[in-house]
Amino acid sequence: MTGSTAKTTGGFGLPSRHVWAVAKVVGTVLMTFLGLLLVTFLIGRVVPIDPVLSVVGERASQETYEQVRREMGLHLPLWEQFFRYVLQVLRGELGKSVLTAHTVVDDIIRVFPATLELATMATFLGVVIGVPMGVVAAVNQGRWPDQLVRLLGLFGYSMPVFWLGLMGLLLFYGILGIAAAPGRLSFHNLDVVESWSGVILLDAALQGEWEVFFDALHHLILPAAVLGYFSLAYISRMTRSFMLEQLRQEYVTTARVKGLSEARVIWRHALGNVMVPLITVIALSYANLLEGSVLTETVFAWPGLGLYLTNSLLAADMNAVLGATLVVGMIFIGINLLSDLLYRLFDPRAR
Repeated sequence: MTGSTAKTTGGFGLPSRHVWAVAKVVGTVLMTFLGLLLVTFLIGRVVPIDPVLSVVGERASQETYEQVRREMGLHLPLWEQFFRYVLQVLRGELGKSVLTAHTVVDDIIRVFPATLELATMATFLGVVIGVPMGVVAAVNQGRWPDQLVRLLGLFGYSMPVFWLGLMGLLLFYGILGIAAAPGRLSFHNLDVVESWSGVILLDAALQGEWEVFFDALHHLILPAAVLGYFSLAYISRMTRSFMLEQLRQEYVTTARVKGLSEARVIWRHALGNVMVPLITVIALSYANLLEGSVLTETVFAWPGLGLYLTNSLLAADMNAVLGATLVVGMIFIGINLLSDLLYRLFDPRAR
C-alpha cells in the first residue's frame, strides 16, 4: 500500500464527489420539471373553462358530451389523470389545438422562432446599452449621470409595457412615420423567403434576400426597443450594484496606486470581475423576455408564442394554453441550468 491516499471513484472513473454533484443537478432538474407538470395540470383543472365544451360546442347532446369526456380521460381520478398527463408529455404530445386544428407541438414550433428573434434582439439592446449605463452610474455615484441612469431604470420598471408600446406606435409609426407597421414583414414580402429556421433575419440572410432582411429588421426595431427597455432597466441596475461593490475593493485602489489608467481599472479589472454574476442576470433577463413578451407581441401583432398564448386564452383553448405554459417553464429551467453551468465555468471559486 502506497503512502498516497486513493480517491474514491464513481462511474466512468470520476471522483465520487463529481458523480454526486451531477446526480444532485439531475435530481433537481427532474423534480423541478415534475413540479412544473403538476402546476400546469392543476391549472387545467381549476380554471373555469370546460375543455369538453371547447371541443364539442355548447349545442352538443349530453351523450356526445359524456363520450368526449371519457375519451379525454376526465372521468378518471385526478391522480390517474396526472399520471396519464405526465406520460403524454414525455412522449412529446401536448394535445391538439381547437383554435388552429393543429397539434400544439407543431404550433409552438411554428410560432416560437418569432419570440426567440424578438427576445434575442431585445436582450442584445439591453446588454449593449444597459451594461455601460450601469458602469457609468457606478463610477459617478451620487452625481447627475448616476441620477439619470437610476431615473431611466425607474421608468423602465414603472411603465406598463402595453402603454409604452402603444405610445411608440403612435409616435414613431402614426406621427413621424419612421417605424414599420405592426407585424414581422410587409405584405409584399410575405412568403418570399423559405422558412428554414423560422427566424426571418437568419433565413433571409442565408438565402441572400436582403430586401426581406432589412424589411424584417425595420419591423423588429420598435418592438425590440420597447421590450429591450425593460431588460435595459434591470441590467443597468444590477451592473451598477455589482460595480459599486467592486470599486470599493482593495485591488482597485492598488491598481490606481500602481499608475494604471482609470479606464483600464474600471473597464478591464472591475468590470471583468462583475461579468460572472452578470452572466446570471443577463440569462434570467433573457428568460423573462422569452416568456414575458405577451403584451408586446399583442400590441405589435407579432406572431410569436405570446400572441399564440393570448389568442388561445381568448378562445378557451386549454391544450394550447397549457402547452405554451409548459414550454415557458421549461425555458426557465433550461436557462437557469445554463447560467449555473456558465457561472461555475467562469468562476473557479463556485466549483
